[in-house]
Amino acid sequence: MAPPSTQPTPAPAPAAGSTSAGRATSARALLVTIFGLYARDRGGALSVAVLVRLLAALDVDGPAARSLISRLKARGILTPTTVSGSAGYRLTETGRRLLDEGDRRIYGRPRARLADGWLLAVFSVPESQRAHRHSLRTRLAALGFGAVSAGVWIAPAHLTEETSTVLRLHELDRYVDLFTRASLEQDPAEAVARWWDLDALADLYSSFLAGYGPVLQHWQTDPGRGDDTSGSAADAFADYVRVVTAWRRLPYRDPGLPPETLPPDWPGSAAADLFTALRERLSGPALSHVSAAAEPSHGDDPR
Repeated sequence: MAPPSTQPTPAPAPAAGSTSAGRATSARALLVTIFGLYARDRGGALSVAVLVRLLAALDVDGPAARSLISRLKARGILTPTTVSGSAGYRLTETGRRLLDEGDRRIYGRPRARLADGWLLAVFSVPESQRAHRHSLRTRLAALGFGAVSAGVWIAPAHLTEETSTVLRLHELDRYVDLFTRASLEQDPAEAVARWWDLDALADLYSSFLAGYGPVLQHWQTDPGRGDDTSGSAADAFADYVRVVTAWRRLPYRDPGLPPETLPPDWPGSAAADLFTALRERLSGPALSHVSAAAEPSHGDDPR
């Protein structure tokens, strides 16, 4: 799924099923998550009626839901279509590409090893093209690069292919030279501590653990919760969408730094384990809720 335009701190989540959790997270980000999780398996499209019902489980009412849909349409992420004879919206090619890119980051990014080496991005953008310079720095930051100096950024070498692809897609590759190095000429842990804000990143992981650890505990207390397609399945859907929305920001801040370069009490591993456990517990009943919400028997066609 695609990253948000900024990288705010994920808000801690209240206990599972609490509607206040929906207010703590950007409703637009929740809608992007819904499309990322469920639209592509349905031909890239969802009807407006289904979207309104799904967002209702996240404490977003009908008028607000339609406003959010319109905003994503204006951003070129969605385009109008017909779904089983009803008004709906389909992912554009841009929207699908952004979500596919986000999937690789959220679910597939490996943890680097020191033996993998490092990737250097060296760039220079003319003063007359400051917008391109801002865009380039934004893309590198979203890939998880750390800043060595104004025009030299660094990341683990396993990001080489992804970096080349992103820069090319956004027509920024002409400003950048990419180099790989087998090792650094200084202590890697000390260098990483200078080039990345590890304290801020650790705070994000700790916030995720504090907010969503209780959510997992809530669902683990009753193994049968969420197995139906009514109330508890709707709660599972709401919690799962919030969890994925909160988590998807983190891989855009953490490039998968080698464990040897991180503090011994690093919370990132525990946060990743928590996300995996929540995904395993909630994804099934959440999908059941989506399937029930998409049943034609729900009737009307809210435009």
